[in-house]
Amino acid sequence: MKNFFRIFACFALAMMAASCFEHTQWVPPTPPDKVDPKPEPKPDTDTIPDYSVFELNVVGRYLKDNDGNIVNLHGFGQTYSPFFNDWGWNNYDVAACLDYNKRMIDAVLAVGWEMDFIRMHMDPYWSDDPNQESVRYEGHERFSETRFRKYLDEVFVPMAEYMVSKGLYVVMRPPGVSPERIAVGDDYQAFLLKVWDIVSKHKKLRNNGRIMFELANEPINIKGPDGSYASSGDGHFQKLTEYFQAIVDKIRGNDCRNIIWVPGLGYQSQYAGYATYPIKGENIGYAVHVYPGWYGSDAEEPSAELGGVMGGGYEGFQRGWDAQVGPAAAIAPIMVTEMDWAPAKYDSSWGKSITGVVGGTGFGANFKYIADNTGNVSWMIFTGQELLSQFRDVPGTPGNYTFLNDPEACPWPVYHWFKEYAGKASAEGELSGLEIMGIENSLEIRMGDSRSLIVNAVYSDGSKVAVTAKASVASSDESVVKVQGGKLVALKEGKADVTVTYSSEAGVTMELVVNVTVITPFPLTEAMFNPSIWETGSFDEETKTLVTGQYGFGGWQYAEGLDISGFKTLTVVLGSNNDSQVSFRLFDKNNYWSDPAMYDFGNSRTVVVDLHSMKDKNGNKISPEHIYIAGFWSLGGKPFVIESITLAQ
Repeated sequence: MKNFFRIFACFALAMMAASCFEHTQWVPPTPPDKVDPKPEPKPDTDTIPDYSVFELNVVGRYLKDNDGNIVNLHGFGQTYSPFFNDWGWNNYDVAACLDYNKRMIDAVLAVGWEMDFIRMHMDPYWSDDPNQESVRYEGHERFSETRFRKYLDEVFVPMAEYMVSKGLYVVMRPPGVSPERIAVGDDYQAFLLKVWDIVSKHKKLRNNGRIMFELANEPINIKGPDGSYASSGDGHFQKLTEYFQAIVDKIRGNDCRNIIWVPGLGYQSQYAGYATYPIKGENIGYAVHVYPGWYGSDAEEPSAELGGVMGGGYEGFQRGWDAQVGPAAAIAPIMVTEMDWAPAKYDSSWGKSITGVVGGTGFGANFKYIADNTGNVSWMIFTGQELLSQFRDVPGTPGNYTFLNDPEACPWPVYHWFKEYAGKASAEGELSGLEIMGIENSLEIRMGDSRSLIVNAVYSDGSKVAVTAKASVASSDESVVKVQGGKLVALKEGKADVTVTYSSEAGVTMELVVNVTVITPFPLTEAMFNPSIWETGSFDEETKTLVTGQYGFGGWQYAEGLDISGFKTLTVVLGSNNDSQVSFRLFDKNNYWSDPAMYDFGNSRTVVVDLHSMKDKNGNKISPEHIYIAGFWSLGGKPFVIESITLAQ
């Protein structure tokens, strides 16, 4: 969670002194009467079964069971500080802590939550040395190996055993959070190496197929090869892989093959670099955090950058997810280990937004849609267990909603989505048709770009449900338009028919056809030309006149990377004099601050780019196989006309 322990650093001293006081315990709710009151058999506290054959394994980009079925898990979290559990037990009373948290698990499951994993925070409340001075309370500064070993045996392992006895998987997270800055060889890496060495050697955890490891919580910036700290960039990702590969190797060196979830940078939001520098080894996935306002998603507070609207809606969220998480999701499974939302008025969630609607505004519905279409995303709801246990499947009344029954807050929809994932949703209605949101019979896409499809099943009662992940989509010409993960990717100019087919549970099959035209990658239209890639500019489609902001940039961005390697030259012609030091630039990285190939017009109105000899200012080759940004830089404030842009073979 973003700054979980940083936000509450002021309470550290209070927790250190907690042993001096008594607290009134809050008792978890008793399960509803409708639940079978017969007690579950207690787990064997001496041994956990040896899962010599794992029930789940990482196979390519998926978690799969032993029958080859794709499995995505859904769950909630537990942490074991009494402070974060409404003082449900007194301080270091191990028996009371175990009793409280076991009863919480029972209560959550009893009210009908279809959970199959719990994220276990091995809270530093138990592993910190309370005799040392409290500092930033990250979890490693006051770490006591002796205390950690003691309470691993007395608290964390018994809780893991109990979870397993309930049919749940366990994702163990180390104590505390990452420092703001990390570096290969630092004290935090040494701390993680120590923690995971202890855990991965434990006889009840090592090679237990129900136990998984999340290596750290929310790294932010790492020291790169140039000595700077950042949350993105090629060199910084190279160091991040080096940082966590050492921990993975330590675990595997203990003959331990438990599934490992590796975090990214930027509070676990940045993963693009893992496509270039993947973590090596078996049973590796990536642990991601998602909150409103991240990845271009909608947050409750208006965004000035988006003209004062609530956020980027579905399109912005999808683009951000594809750029920041998509590269990792293409090579390994993803587990979202923190995610929630609700209107701020409830003061019961970290994320502040609404459920909204698929394809429109709001966070929750679009998160689920994006996760489902990605196809390999497990995820959890970060709502506290004391609230989850109080949930009742009884609709609220408009105007009198609570956090737990408001459809715009996460508990109500997630409760029903989890039932859907578990195959316990209501029966599907009578299918009467299909539609693609925002698209009728035809569609234009720029070469190098993509368009996400939102396929709705339309039912006889007028209701609509997004079924993109369950529909089949086929292109008549994959060399022109490729279908990829619920998206249409435009590869080259041409035409193709895209057929969408969906079959209902009752066996009714519907299909529709969209005529797709892939156009030039450099269209001079207001709809497809962005004059404000950097600084605010303007573009007049009729006169083809661009005015950039000061030192601004306008042009085109290509979500999938534009491949123009099949062409020899690109010719750009201005239709007016150059009074603003205009240059044409091409970027082969999806980052405006990377170094492009630059072609100044000077006193000429024409530049000719040899696409196979492009270099940046440092002499590094710019690849024509994946251009992400192309367009015009100028001093700004002075208009110039773009006459034409043409490719030649």
